[in-house]
Amino acid sequence: MGKHTRFEKLVANAKRNITEISPEDAAAKLKNGEAMIVDVREDDEWDEEHIAGATHLSRGTIELEVEEKFPDLNTTIICHCGGGGRSALAAESLQKMGYRNVRSLAGGFKAWKAAGLLTLK
Repeated sequence: MGKHTRFEKLVANAKRNITEISPEDAAAKLKNGEAMIVDVREDDEWDEEHIAGATHLSRGTIELEVEEKFPDLNTTIICHCGGGGRSALAAESLQKMGYRNVRSLAGGFKAWKAAGLLTLK
């Protein structure tokens, strides 16, 4: 058994309940003003490098802060983390809160960077 097996099971279950979006589609939606990208990584990860135009709501506080940032439940919110696990959990949580258009960035920040999309340091 791997050291993250329970976490991986939790993520796999969450991924069954959410919709993932590719980095390219997410970038297009952000550029066209059709979606908000929410970075659920920790402060130090955000400070090191993040997606240009993203909003930072860390995984630990997203449920507390999301309503203030995005009061409209129809807002398209694309959650992302480093590799796609934490964002799947965050997306599932936001859906439970009533958000109707939540996505999780497939492959996370690693996939965004691999696609050559814009980041800020």
